Amino acid sequence: MTKEHAYRKRVHPKDLISFRVLIKETDLLISSNRDLSKQTKDRLHNYRSQLEDYIRSKSSFLSTLLPYPEDPFAPVIIREMISATRMFGVGPMAAVAGTIAQFVGMDLLKYTEEVIVENGGDIFLKTKRPVTVSIFAGNSQLSNKLGLIIHPEQMPTGICTSSATVGHSLSLGISDAVCIVANKASIADAAATALGNRIGDKFRLKREIESIRESKDIKGGVVIIGKTMASWGEIELTKIN
Repeated sequence: MTKEHAYRKRVHPKDLISFRVLIKETDLLISSNRDLSKQTKDRLHNYRSQLEDYIRSKSSFLSTLLPYPEDPFAPVIIREMISATRMFGVGPMAAVAGTIAQFVGMDLLKYTEEVIVENGGDIFLKTKRPVTVSIFAGNSQLSNKLGLIIHPEQMPTGICTSSATVGHSLSLGISDAVCIVANKASIADAAATALGNRIGDKFRLKREIESIRESKDIKGGVVIIGKTMASWGEIELTKIN
């Protein structure tokens, strides 16, 4: 387990079975009512193939940091990435992890009543009981000290985190963690990346948060920069010991 995935040691979903599925760069941790490793591998392989084929035919999809033109002939997962990221002015790959978690999670709900799909810190969530999601913020003193409580009536939902100090994903800002809760994991991922890119100064937090909070698809979020934290929206925070 890499340092970036060390937070997985803290995952303890009650009454659910957890298993890992790894295909190339995509590393999923799944929790569900039963072991769905085969079904997960099949769905993940399918979505990765669609993504890889599209990138081979349109290489700019992989590299651009700008909103990508809509493509009505693209596979559904590609159209979802384009749509989510165009909302916040970022490139389509900004939503890849959240979108994969969302699509795999929705497919697995055909076989299980409850499922949690975690993809590099981006989460698709659907359970019958409240779930506390810990916020990992690298070396910040607040890392893993705060959790978001998500209730069943709020699900399915997406919870995605962007960071300028953790992981390999590109972020142009300074935040240790930008965590967004949204109706879809694709939207949460795109919004977290966009907000993370905009926060270059902790004294501009309020203004940058205002720039995305008007979206009706976003339920709320948390931003952590060192010892500084800001939160907003319809979210419930709790301390984690």
